[in-house]
Amino acid sequence: MAVTQDFGGRSGKFAGEDPFELARAWLAEAEKSEPNDPNAIALATVDADGLPNVRMVLLKEVEANGLVFFTNFGSAKGKELAATGKAAIVMHWKSLRRQIRARGPVERVSDEQAEAYYKTRSLTSRLGAWASKQSQPLESRASLMAEVAKIAARHPLDPPLPPHWGGFRIRPVEMEFWADGEFRLHDRFRWTRDDPDSPDWSVTRLNP
Repeated sequence: MAVTQDFGGRSGKFAGEDPFELARAWLAEAEKSEPNDPNAIALATVDADGLPNVRMVLLKEVEANGLVFFTNFGSAKGKELAATGKAAIVMHWKSLRRQIRARGPVERVSDEQAEAYYKTRSLTSRLGAWASKQSQPLESRASLMAEVAKIAARHPLDPPLPPHWGGFRIRPVEMEFWADGEFRLHDRFRWTRDDPDSPDWSVTRLNP
């Protein structure tokens, strides 16, 4: 991996030659201080009219070259990701006063990878993945719970991976690491590369 630094000053919490390793390190720190869901990310997509959508999801893996989360393919985000093949995310940790932004093309993970993660979820969560028609109108909570009970009767111990549920991988072409500074003089470093298959990154320090 080649890293070109256009404007220096990276040290301490910003030091490193790989943005994914740096993201994993920041996430590990956040896990020690954030009281709830340190892996929560805001996921932004756009609909067919170009109108943005954003919602919170859980980042489940920082891979060697991507960021992975899971969802219902029939949800609004699932349909928008399939249509555009692009997304942006931000992770913000109030306790650390840091955040990471990333954007780039999106691809689906393999069924094998999705199933491996699905099997780690609680039984109720796996049943919920079958029962919920995510983002669609719902008559009542009672009707949702009735659907959960119906699925539980069909698959009482080990529900299989639903065909409408799986993972997406963002392959960033841009990642930005931000840390709070006194008097709003923050530190920001933007990592960019020409395409999601390139191992070569350019790092630029940005104004607050």
